[in-house]
This record gives sequence, C-alpha cells and structure tokens, in this order.
Amino acid sequence: MSARLPRLLAALGTSAALAATLVACSPSSAAPAPGASTPLAPSSPAQTSAAPPAPSETAGAVDPADVTCENLLPADQVAELTEQGWTFREDPFLIGDTEFPDGISCTWGDFEQEVEDDLLLFGWSPITPEEATTAQAALESEGWIIEQGAEGTYVTEDPDGAINRDEDGYGMTYLFGDGWVTVSDTKQGLLLIQRPAS
Repeated sequence: MSARLPRLLAALGTSAALAATLVACSPSSAAPAPGASTPLAPSSPAQTSAAPPAPSETAGAVDPADVTCENLLPADQVAELTEQGWTFREDPFLIGDTEFPDGISCTWGDFEQEVEDDLLLFGWSPITPEEATTAQAALESEGWIIEQGAEGTYVTEDPDGAINRDEDGYGMTYLFGDGWVTVSDTKQGLLLIQRPAS
C-alpha cells in the first residue's frame, strides 16, 4: 500500500484500537469458546491488535436497495479517497463464481495510471443462510480459512497467497453475518464498511 492514504490507514488503526479497547474493557469478554478457531499467524513480523475488527451497522444506515459505492463507506473516507484522485469501479458482488445480484462490490484506485496495483476493495450483499453455508464451504475447499467472531463468520484467504495483508496478516476477507456478507481486500478494511439497515 502506498503512502498516499495516510489518514485512511490511520482511521483503520484507530478503529482497530478502539475495537480492541472496547472488547478488552467489556465485562463480557472472556476466553474463546471451545471449538473457536485461533487467529492467523502473520507470515512476516507485524504488530498485532488484541481483537479483530468489529464492523457494525451504522445509525441512519441506508436502505439495502439504495447502497452505492459512495455510501458504503463513511463520507470522510470517500472524501479522503477522492482527494487523492481515486475513483471507484462498481462491480457485481461475487463469491467465487457465484454472483449476488442485490449486492455491490466497489474497487477504489487511481484508474488513470497505466498500471494500477494499489487498489482497495469493499463490498456488501444480502445473503440467505443456505447461500452463506454453500459459499463458505466453497471458499474453504479452495484453501480459505474460517474463523468465528463476535460479528459472524470470517472467511479469509490463505495469508501466504494474499496480495495485500493488514498488520495482523489478513488478506482478502469475507464476513458473514445474519442475512448479510461483506468483503474487503483486508480484514481490517471490513471496519470501514457501513452495512445497510437490515
């Protein structure tokens, strides 16, 4: 990741630190439940946080039918990206070869460059429990790693094959919740997604 987005990265770090503090200070924090998976070990030395990102539905969230690449992220983050000269490309939401027509996938980058290798991905889609089970099994069969978390089920690519990794070693990650799924190019990127109202 280039140094062109210092405030975006600072926001990710602040959000992760806040989530870690809230989890550590909450009276309900306890040891992982039996059978819970352990976090990925980064392939290279990295600073780790005490808790995984905790994305949440925002107050006044948009209607699922009105989700766009401009309102999937907080307004200040969209402003930061556009100030850097970045634009977005809207694509269908995919998990493997399966398209979710009511979802959205947003790739942010400087598409004016001939070679664009510094991209950010954010996506959201409604999903049924049956579709979620099928998608998770398909990803796991391709080597993706499943972890349970407070927000839902994280499915993350093998860190050894990840193009981009966050400070905890996570690359592209899906988060499956109750009737929804989000995706980002890193697990920490999931923090920025403003899920639509359920």
